[in-house]
Amino acid sequence: MFPTILVVDDEPSIVQSMKGLLSDEGFEVLTASNGYEALQMIDNESPDLILLDIWMPGIDGLETLKEIKTSNPFIQVIIITGHGNIETAVKATKLGAFDLIEKPLSFDKTIVAINNALNFRRLEEENRFLRKKTLEKHSIDGQSGPIQTLKQKIAAVAPKDSWVLIYGENGTGKELVARTIYQLSPRVDKPFVDVNCAAIPEALIESNLFGHEKGAFRGATGKKRGTFEMANDGTIFLDEISDMSLKTQAKILRVLQEQKFQRVGGGRVLSVDVRVIAATNKNLRQEIEKGNFREDLYHRLNVVPIEVPSLRERQEDIPLLVDLFLRESARLNGEPPKTMAADALELLAHYHWPGNVRELKNLVEHLAILAPDAVITPEDIPVGYHAGLLCESAPSEKYLGIDNFKEAKKAFERFYIRSKLTDNKGNITQTAKKIGVGRSYLHKKLKQLGL
Repeated sequence: MFPTILVVDDEPSIVQSMKGLLSDEGFEVLTASNGYEALQMIDNESPDLILLDIWMPGIDGLETLKEIKTSNPFIQVIIITGHGNIETAVKATKLGAFDLIEKPLSFDKTIVAINNALNFRRLEEENRFLRKKTLEKHSIDGQSGPIQTLKQKIAAVAPKDSWVLIYGENGTGKELVARTIYQLSPRVDKPFVDVNCAAIPEALIESNLFGHEKGAFRGATGKKRGTFEMANDGTIFLDEISDMSLKTQAKILRVLQEQKFQRVGGGRVLSVDVRVIAATNKNLRQEIEKGNFREDLYHRLNVVPIEVPSLRERQEDIPLLVDLFLRESARLNGEPPKTMAADALELLAHYHWPGNVRELKNLVEHLAILAPDAVITPEDIPVGYHAGLLCESAPSEKYLGIDNFKEAKKAFERFYIRSKLTDNKGNITQTAKKIGVGRSYLHKKLKQLGL
């Protein structure tokens, strides 16, 4: 499919000559004699590029350009004029023109400008496509009430420049929320810098955050830019912010207040403009009361609080997530996707998920690899994930209703051992120790009870 070019000029001779020459080059050509016709044709035909004259009756080229960029920001516009000057070029560029060429038109120069503009348009389209794929990768999956509420909050805060504090247990997807906010924000074309505050040694955290100069400390063999400097004009994500020491919190607070800092060992003051998104798995109010977190830093960060629900609060999303993870695993391994039986999903829906979505994803990947058949059944699921359902449906009457003593004892043992395994996250050694039996004895019991 050949690109479509709209030529807008009030001189018929220029319009006709450009139409003929561009058609010979393989372009589809549309024409308009003034700005009004051009705007109407853009709405009807959606051309790929516009050659736009400056001086025309009615609305001039600059006004037409302004209207085009308001309603169709991705269409490339090349300004053509017989009265070109620096002031006109500056105005046109500020309004979004890709290039400006002067009359009398050189056909060769015009073709070069057109090809450059079309190549730029293709590059922009590729970037938008990649950005969309990134957004899909980091989006929050699920249709439950808590997830719908979360998505609404993300959609409301993302286009603003407000700072955000994300709360949630480990494994709930706090980083996914942060990246989704970034992908929907006006700073999406600028850096996103992820800082895991819990993973940086205390002795190096200032150097990591603010950078250092050569010779600032032993081992500083060269100048290093810190994460705040790298995130300038973009977004910095401070993950597990509560794991910073009070000393580091004080320095972070000063940078956030003043938007200025110095590299370690440096004297020059650097200014920075960043959007801050922070996350924590702790209750910061309680941490403040314990003296572990600065209250002034809490109020600086907590402009828009967002809480990510645990998997226990969104159990109706488990079938969707399981299907998603099974398909992802199949794609990565080049295999047909497996499915999970309804009774197996029922087991997972009653488990308490201390590791949340991360734990579910790991389990599903494990099952996708090791389950022998195309359909995953309860027998494929590790024993530690079974007790949740039994705990909810195991009143004493269940055992009293069994007339045979040996069968009642066996049923209770099965329930008891499953329950204790769940409490200990499936760790057999730890479970054996907690219930006062040897590890080999527990292994033997698991085999006897079909667990």
